[in-house]
Amino acid sequence: MGFVFRSRSKDEKAPTDKVTADLSTKQPRDPEAPKGRPTPKRSEAQTQRRRAATVPTDRKEAAKRQREARRSDLARQREALASGDERYLPARDKGAVRKFVRDFVDSRFAIAEFFLPMAVVILVLSLFGNANRSLQNISLLLWLGVIILIVIDSVGIWIRLRKQLNERFPNEPKRGAVAYGLMRTLQMRRLRLPKPQVKRGERP
Repeated sequence: MGFVFRSRSKDEKAPTDKVTADLSTKQPRDPEAPKGRPTPKRSEAQTQRRRAATVPTDRKEAAKRQREARRSDLARQREALASGDERYLPARDKGAVRKFVRDFVDSRFAIAEFFLPMAVVILVLSLFGNANRSLQNISLLLWLGVIILIVIDSVGIWIRLRKQLNERFPNEPKRGAVAYGLMRTLQMRRLRLPKPQVKRGERP
């Protein structure tokens, strides 16, 4: 009887020992691995770590390329402002309407374009006017006269330009075009950007 029990106990322990040995030979599951999936091999894990390490470098390279592209775009815009190339002009200067406005303004004299030189002269007279009352009065009168002349001339340009735009571009959006032209009259001709493409007196 004792022999039978001992044999049975040995037989029961054998499968248990075998299962334990099989479990001990398996690689422990990675805690980060998804459930139900095998643990990644060491070579795969190293590849993933190297790939993650290269991400900042890729971002720096992308940022560097973006900066270079912006510099290239700005360089093309500067060249277009000097040559009038429509392809690379800034958005505010693009289009047939804006080009016509520039040509309309550049083809004629405007009192406003002499505003800065006249302002310098008036400023010098006003400085000397502190010691001479008559010079001070002259500078004030000149300043008032310049402002009145600029306003009158700007109103005339506004009326004529608006009429021309309505006739030539009846179906084109013209919002802000007249103001764009008036702002251009305040700049001296040689300092205007984009550079003038027509001569004085030339019809646009």
